Amino acid sequence: MQPNGPINQACEDWADTKAAYRFFDNDKVTPERIRATHHRRTVERMAQHERVLAVQDTSFLNYTHHPKTEGLGAIGTKNQKQRGFGMHSTLAVTTEGMPLGLLTQAFFTRPEDEPSHRPEECRMLPIEEKESYRWLQAFEQTLALAPPGVEVITVCDREADIYEMFVFAQKQEASLLVRASSNRVLLDDEVRKLWPKVEQQPISGYLTVRILGNDERKARQATVSVRFISVTLRPPWRPNGLKLPSVTLNAVLVREENPPPEIDEPIEWLLLTNTSVASFDDAHQVIQWYCCRWQIEVFHKVLKSGCRVEICRLQTADRLYNFIALISVIAWRLHWMTYINRCQPDLPCTVVLTTIEWEALYMRIHKSTRLPDTVPTVRQAVRWIAQLGGFLGRKSDGQPGVTTLWRGWQRLQDIAATWYLVNEQTRLVGNR
Repeated sequence: MQPNGPINQACEDWADTKAAYRFFDNDKVTPERIRATHHRRTVERMAQHERVLAVQDTSFLNYTHHPKTEGLGAIGTKNQKQRGFGMHSTLAVTTEGMPLGLLTQAFFTRPEDEPSHRPEECRMLPIEEKESYRWLQAFEQTLALAPPGVEVITVCDREADIYEMFVFAQKQEASLLVRASSNRVLLDDEVRKLWPKVEQQPISGYLTVRILGNDERKARQATVSVRFISVTLRPPWRPNGLKLPSVTLNAVLVREENPPPEIDEPIEWLLLTNTSVASFDDAHQVIQWYCCRWQIEVFHKVLKSGCRVEICRLQTADRLYNFIALISVIAWRLHWMTYINRCQPDLPCTVVLTTIEWEALYMRIHKSTRLPDTVPTVRQAVRWIAQLGGFLGRKSDGQPGVTTLWRGWQRLQDIAATWYLVNEQTRLVGNR
């Protein structure tokens, strides 16, 4: 399947198009079954490492421009009147940032006409009835999938600053890293709040972090100070007399002390983790783990901007769930290929491509029917794929990014399909 374009463009004819629609509408087809093999392969890749990060994040898919699609809910603000659904995913990555695959993925919808809950009403709800419960569910699913002997560290942004997450991690003795959102109350006689407590600590050192660019900010490097201290959180009040235990965590404050004058929002992260932080090197390691969280943002960019899942017209949300589950695997492969090219370019291209794919790619680029004596490298193959997508390969261009790769990948699938048919025809003729 081509990784971008609507289904009728991705299929060769009307018969294939109808078959695709029937597949996504089949009651026996579910997102879980579609992703099952990919999940198993992800766990196998995780087992090759001593430590793996499980990065969670939520992304909302907008289908407002498809008014006839059934089963959608409200997204965005009420004034925007947008329709779609949420997708919460967990991406397994190495501590260096290599994406190993999806571990969990769940879809959810918000009622379109439901009135907004006041803060006091939200506090009265048990965690199981809150939308934020998805973070805890994904955490639990991740632990169930973790291969034996591998330390899996769940990494989340501010939306996962949920006290029950910390309690669950403590109970299960599971590693967790969350960027703090609220200035929590501490069990401390001298300093009762989280931020002031950490700010009182001396700066243990400075380091440079790379900030990933997105729609709201430009990519850049920032010099930040680092402070850390162990803190014990006071349990918050919960309804129905539920009493939660106190939780002791390590807090790491990352702050851009002297930002450039053109920067409106200097970097400031307060990271909470139950992993050991006894030195500046330990704190540096925690910060590096948090920086790997951006890999899931890249994955969502590939899925939405590259694979263009929001233009798909499948008329119901359930069909879209199946479609997105399938395309998510393709998006991961493109994401993974981009990373391999940047970090391990000299590996043989068979690491990322099938034999049919690299042979068809080589002959198309070189306009030759003769294959090379040695298998091309990842770097060579990726640049050729990007070349199919419009990459010029000038010295000033650097390495190709995901945008040109996903364009080239679509063309490569057509070329590889043709090469496969030619090979099959040759084989059949030779067997007569």
